Amino acid sequence: MEKKKLWWKDGIIYQIYPRSFQDSNADGIGDLTGIIKSLDYIKDLGVDAIWLSPIYPSPDKDFGYDVADYLTIDPKFGHLQDFDQLIAEAHKRDLHIIMDLVLNHTSDQHRWFVESRKSVDNPYHDWYLWRDPAPNGGPPNNWLSSFGGPGWEYDRYLNKYYFHMFEKHQPDLNWRNPELRAMLMKVFRYWLDKGVDGFRLDVFNAYFKDEQMRDNPRKKGLARRPFEAYDHIYDISQPEMMEVVKEIRAILNEYPDRYVVGETFLEGPVYARTLVGEDKFHAAFDFSFAQSPWNAKAFGKAIQYWDALHGDEAWPNYFLNNHDLPRSATRYTQNEDDSRLKLLATMLLTVRGTPFIYYGEEIGMRDIKVARKNIQDPVGKRYWPFYKGRDGCRSPMQWDANINAGFSTGDPWLPVHPNYSVRNVANQQSSPASLLNFYKELIKVRKKHSSLQAGKMVLIPSDNKHLLVYLRHLEEETSLVVLNFSSDIQHFELPIDEVNEWDLVFNGNDAMTSHMSGTGISLPAYGMAILVSRLAL
Repeated sequence: MEKKKLWWKDGIIYQIYPRSFQDSNADGIGDLTGIIKSLDYIKDLGVDAIWLSPIYPSPDKDFGYDVADYLTIDPKFGHLQDFDQLIAEAHKRDLHIIMDLVLNHTSDQHRWFVESRKSVDNPYHDWYLWRDPAPNGGPPNNWLSSFGGPGWEYDRYLNKYYFHMFEKHQPDLNWRNPELRAMLMKVFRYWLDKGVDGFRLDVFNAYFKDEQMRDNPRKKGLARRPFEAYDHIYDISQPEMMEVVKEIRAILNEYPDRYVVGETFLEGPVYARTLVGEDKFHAAFDFSFAQSPWNAKAFGKAIQYWDALHGDEAWPNYFLNNHDLPRSATRYTQNEDDSRLKLLATMLLTVRGTPFIYYGEEIGMRDIKVARKNIQDPVGKRYWPFYKGRDGCRSPMQWDANINAGFSTGDPWLPVHPNYSVRNVANQQSSPASLLNFYKELIKVRKKHSSLQAGKMVLIPSDNKHLLVYLRHLEEETSLVVLNFSSDIQHFELPIDEVNEWDLVFNGNDAMTSHMSGTGISLPAYGMAILVSRLAL
């Protein structure tokens, strides 16, 4: 009996940064109507779900990650009716919608915080982390902000400090308050009742802080910046988080086929895995894979470890790009050549787990360069020139060669990349050898062969340091993936003596492709091969 397919497990998730995807009203900011108009493109790509970065009302001190109201849509993106239409049109195309929920903190313009700072007797005061000054009048402890500077902001009127893990306009919520916790659980139900299919939870492991507010201990040695000079054992990853994880999952289980994935903050794969399970989250993000250096061994090690951590009881996920990272095309390439990106796409879409694709990744968008005076990201403003912020990976989607890459007829909130006249969706749709058409064909192969979706994963040792080789195995089918991370031709001997026991089902769309050679496979520079066995292994 065939197992029921799950959209979040067998499918592919496409992340959209709404400000930058498609502007329908010429104000320079992408919106929900623009996304609705692009749904056929997204469906044609072959993905199964869309993750939307925050679309709630926000003063944009951190561009949507400072939420001023959890229960409606920011007017710059549209209205609730537009969101309802997006849900309906997406579902009509069998696309699922995942919302970004930012529940560690709100905007300082959220009604709750405005009330909380009116007086210590206000019912909302305890919804945030207010504390008295230290005996010397300074901050209550040594906690710092991840965005730089102190983590405590002084309020003269109340003679108290409030804590903010990020920007000072993003006060952290007090998850120990039962009224607040109950309200946030209602937020989940509100959007689930509207038909939302899942949630991505921003920095969820920071929800709870140490009840005694103890100082974080200093690390030995030097650090790039003060925040990294401390072991963050008291301001994140507190044990109380586990009960909330289970409570969130219990709510989602009341609705059919829903999904939740958490973004772990300052933690590695082992911690992330502890929050995943039947009564916990469906998945949690780990950055090890996305931050691997360019070599087969490094990627293989990250994959093998993350896969082993999940075992048979849980399902991993993988991503190479998101709204916080320099794009993989910028990190791994030095020019406009997309051969390395095709290799990365093959790996991302054939390892065991749910692949996440970031908008524009499918056409090889590169980071833009932003002059200091034009930097929008608060982190970039603070740390320039050592860190220029995240604006580079958030530039407008490059649709065509028209003005502003077809993103907007107005003045875009961020500049489009200068390469847009050549690198855009329209050009790549009409080019058989393009990266976009590569993605489409690769996704079709993934969907056709169940082993590439649900099969167990076994890494095959190779004496060739340039090759990453692995099997995806189901009872009825076995696939073999061979990836060449070098700029030279490489050869791999197949693990079965007779070459005709394997079908080469995908080898790219370039003029030079991988081909069968004797009892092996020859791969060109950055070449790839997906083979399906005719025999059960």
